Amino acid sequence: MIAIDWGGSSLRAYRLDSEGGVLERRRGNEGALACNGRFGRVLGALIGDWDDPLVVMAGMVGARGGWIEVPYVQCPADLGALAAGMLRLDASRESPALAKRTLWCVPGMADRSMPAGDVMRGEETQIAGLVDLLGKGAHTLCLPGTHSKWVQVRDGAIAHLSTAMTGELYALLRSHSILGRGMPEGEPAFDTGAFDAGLACSRDPGGGLLHDLFGVRTALLFGRFQPQALASYLSGMLVGHELQAALAGFAGPVHLVGSETLVERYAHALQERGVGVHRHPEELAATGMFRLARARGLA
Repeated sequence: MIAIDWGGSSLRAYRLDSEGGVLERRRGNEGALACNGRFGRVLGALIGDWDDPLVVMAGMVGARGGWIEVPYVQCPADLGALAAGMLRLDASRESPALAKRTLWCVPGMADRSMPAGDVMRGEETQIAGLVDLLGKGAHTLCLPGTHSKWVQVRDGAIAHLSTAMTGELYALLRSHSILGRGMPEGEPAFDTGAFDAGLACSRDPGGGLLHDLFGVRTALLFGRFQPQALASYLSGMLVGHELQAALAGFAGPVHLVGSETLVERYAHALQERGVGVHRHPEELAATGMFRLARARGLA
């Protein structure tokens, strides 16, 4: 089968063998938010020469405004509930490369246990790829990214989720605030010392995020850091405040799932607080889609 991890700004395709192992992988340039209705043509161009008949997709491709809106599955939910929520998509008229294929899309998940509620799309497949390794009991997962997800898994079911807009806030402050004016263009080299200083600042009970953010400005004015270190200081501060909220009343290791760069940064921040970590690759999305397809009786 073919697994498609189609986020808002990214497109990844995995060709899998009969046991879910990755045979080939590809990346596309058009995320779901940039397709403007051309989903079939974009996907057909990416996988046209792969002859596998089953295609399973996940991510923003299944959101409102995506290719097909797949309703959210409510927490708590296990693999069986997620698989039951998958919807089939008829793309035979949209691209010759898809005419003889069967396309399915994975649902996202919703948590209404808090007043504001929370949702995720795409991350549930990474969790589905990990639950067998987690085993029984309660486990905490963090999937860092533009919108970092903190997920509680209990006895194989996704029980609770919470989102922190850490990555998006970092990008906005870098590009559209007074803080970014003191930083060089582009993403400078990571500065561990400045990142650690940001982590330490976030733990000061006398500050608070809104106050601490202006401290990035004064750090430059007072000569605490050179301009090229400010982005790392800001990153450490934001990640630190994210951890302050996520780890309240917490005990036990955190399972990190995502890109190597982000996982390493979050692992460092967690270990600075004495929290154990387990690292897992973002390719778990392909494993999860395979397991969901098998649970649905498709593979």
